[in-house]
Amino acid sequence: MDEIQKLLGTFPEKVDLDSQVLEEVDCGSFTRRKVSYMVEANERINAYICIPKNLSGNVPAIFCHHQHHGEFELGKNEVVGLAGNPDQAYAKELAERGYITFAPDAIAFEERQGGGEWFALATRLVQGNTLMAKVLHDVSVGLDFLQAQPNVDSTKIGFIGHSYGGRMALWVPAFDNRIRASVSNCGCIDYRHSLTPDTGIQMEFCIPGFMEKFDLEDVIEHFDDCPLLISATIEDKWSRGYDGLYEAIKAKGQQNVELKVYPGQHVFSPEMREYAYKFLDNNLSQPID
Repeated sequence: MDEIQKLLGTFPEKVDLDSQVLEEVDCGSFTRRKVSYMVEANERINAYICIPKNLSGNVPAIFCHHQHHGEFELGKNEVVGLAGNPDQAYAKELAERGYITFAPDAIAFEERQGGGEWFALATRLVQGNTLMAKVLHDVSVGLDFLQAQPNVDSTKIGFIGHSYGGRMALWVPAFDNRIRASVSNCGCIDYRHSLTPDTGIQMEFCIPGFMEKFDLEDVIEHFDDCPLLISATIEDKWSRGYDGLYEAIKAKGQQNVELKVYPGQHVFSPEMREYAYKFLDNNLSQPID
């Protein structure tokens, strides 16, 4: 892991969260709050936290990472069901299931569009850093915020994401062991299968020199007691190579991983989401209704 971290470059420094509640909306079975907090000096971001009503104690929480889809105007709004594709509203659905859910914007999306992905990558590369280090830092700060909230069981925090979010589900637990279960949907393409024009390397994952020694299984190898569900579809280019990745992960000695393959394309269907939610239920000891 030290060699991989060296390739990522310097991570940003954490600062005091200085969190604020911007709005609160009654959503029936849960309350949705829009919050803001500091991720770096001079950088404040917004997120949603969905809190089930009538909690009598601490409950598991899920970090819900949004997709990419080239829709930079969407981010946290989509996963809480305010915009975009209803099949992406897993933060809303998991809150209805009894979880506290958390959904920030990743850099370059929704309220963080700024100069865009290319600007976010290029300005870091020329300084000897990577966008991935920034993205991982932002997730870690988000976990700091989530862990500090009332009624969050900090020993039972999960992670779920589709596409870009699914790719982050394969990285974050290797760098932050607060994640106790992770779900990657339609985002398991490794570097070996990304060297084609129809996929390419997403800018967040452009890490100079990474493929000289490593691929995705070398990251997942460093999950520490974190069950992983890789959910893939047979016609999805972003799931390409799922079987080889699964075997490579197992060969590295990481046995607590499950591969679930579905027909179809780049989707997170109701069937796929229900299986993913039960996986989280089972691994985070959340009672199933």
